[in-house]
Amino acid sequence: MTRIVLAALAGLLATAPISAQAPAAREAGSLQQAFIDGTGPGWRTLGPGDFADVNAAPDTWTWHADLLRSTGNPIGVMRTRDVFTNFEMVIEWRHLQAGGNSGLFTWVPPDALDALPPGRLPDAGIEVQMLDHEFRPQYEARTGEKGGWFTTHGDVFAVGRSTLRPFEPRSPDGSRSFPRDERSRGAGHWNHYYVRGVNGELRLWVNGAEVSGGSGADPRTGYLCLEAEGAPIEFRNIRIRQLP
Repeated sequence: MTRIVLAALAGLLATAPISAQAPAAREAGSLQQAFIDGTGPGWRTLGPGDFADVNAAPDTWTWHADLLRSTGNPIGVMRTRDVFTNFEMVIEWRHLQAGGNSGLFTWVPPDALDALPPGRLPDAGIEVQMLDHEFRPQYEARTGEKGGWFTTHGDVFAVGRSTLRPFEPRSPDGSRSFPRDERSRGAGHWNHYYVRGVNGELRLWVNGAEVSGGSGADPRTGYLCLEAEGAPIEFRNIRIRQLP
């Protein structure tokens, strides 16, 4: 019954102008947007006490009030102190250099971080990628290969020994969920990600619209990690809501 009601409300929201919507429909739409923005009930803000360096140099990650800055070097991750199974997360990010590369790793098992040396990334987890648009031409110039196996608008994919069934559309080899809309902004501009992970299903919203994801993740419990991958990046408004 709940799904039927929500579906009906969604239909109203999609077809009726704001002034013509019933109060319940407007309230449902506002509540949904509040969760995408990370402002609904049950959210908490993550700060320095919620994260632990894994394999970084002392100045790789620095906090400036609620803003987290990474030099990108050495390559590695900053993990949450807690592990998560079902969660919603909001994070804003911006690259400070054209062609920047970073991402959010979800469900990283503890053994993927044990004794991880500098210059290495975890060999497990589901990555929600954060790429600047200049990364592709730089990659193609550097390698001589075509960059059609990735996008710069929010790919979602399994890393290493983890597995995931990516949502359509997919990358040519089927390993990545390609975003169905191009919404990411370039270097110097803030991007807003809302990530929801429930029972092994991961979904990504980029700047307010759902674009990619996958289901059947294994493992589906682990740390959340921010990635340093060779270029400076900033994160802010990092909020999380743990789900049953």
